Amino acid sequence: MDMIFLIDLSVIKPDFGLIAWTTAIFVIFWWLMAKFAFRPIMEALKKRESDIQNSLDDAKRTREEMAQLKAKNEELLAQAREERALILKEAKDAGTSIVEEAKEKAKIEAQKIVANAKEQIENQKMAAMIELKNQVGTMALDIAEKVLQKELKGDTAQESFVSGLVKDIKLN
Repeated sequence: MDMIFLIDLSVIKPDFGLIAWTTAIFVIFWWLMAKFAFRPIMEALKKRESDIQNSLDDAKRTREEMAQLKAKNEELLAQAREERALILKEAKDAGTSIVEEAKEKAKIEAQKIVANAKEQIENQKMAAMIELKNQVGTMALDIAEKVLQKELKGDTAQESFVSGLVKDIKLN
């Protein structure tokens, strides 16, 4: 039974040579890893970090440019609105002035037409009065001629003859 309990303690307690060789191999492995693996890995990580930072900077610059473009766009839009409002105001003012000018011209033309009409009416009135005076004068001469041609004996006969002639003239 004693044999069963005999365990090789050399595996559990390594000797100094094993520790030295393990340490030496580990140091050489670490140095080789540092020289051939860690440097490229670190450079790749630094390059990736640099690329990410550049991408972030580009994105930030792009956002700033977009914000500037948006502000410029808003400014142009505001200017366009102002210009549109100015053009509409000018068109409205021009339309109003054209309407006012047309009204003024129409008013002047109407005044001219009224003045011409009054003048024509006055001329026609004067012509009618002259014609009437001529007719009255002609009638008076006719009456006087008829009165003189007819010899009347009494005043009453003469008056009745004149009033008959006047009535006859009024009917014509």
